[in-house]
Amino acid sequence: MNLNELRDYVAIVNDWPSEGIVFKDITPLMNNGEAYRFATDQIVAYAKKLNIDIVVGPEARGFIIGCPVAYSLGIGFAPVRKPNKLPRKTIEKSYDLEYGSNVLTMHEDAIKPGQRVLITDDLLATGGTIEATIKLVEELGGIVAGCAFLIELTELEGHKKLNGYDRLILMEF
Repeated sequence: MNLNELRDYVAIVNDWPSEGIVFKDITPLMNNGEAYRFATDQIVAYAKKLNIDIVVGPEARGFIIGCPVAYSLGIGFAPVRKPNKLPRKTIEKSYDLEYGSNVLTMHEDAIKPGQRVLITDDLLATGGTIEATIKLVEELGGIVAGCAFLIELTELEGHKKLNGYDRLILMEF
């Protein structure tokens, strides 16, 4: 398996979730053990170089990417969720998506000051979700050591919101 072969495990779905959107579906990648392991191993190798303390991922696909990375490294995972999904006191940030807007929340004790954080998600599009996640981590005193994505939609230029942050992109569309 190599990075070029990973593209074979991304299904293209036109007009989903709304007309004009070309959705990149990673479920075929997750359905294939070899491809999923390979992608996860690439992110784990990247994370090891960053000497991270904890992995953070926005729901739900950030969980799918980040949890196996955290498990492999023997460190924790902190979820970032939509409002009213976390049971204890949270902080929140608003953000824009390529097709709408939303709010993200995180437990106020999820990150300890000075912890080195890897943020993971399946896709970097406009960058709004990850920008909000970065702000949450930094508000709690965490240091964003890097961000890792399976896919970047380059034409949406989400990487511009990540200037100054180290990042790993496995595939570009």
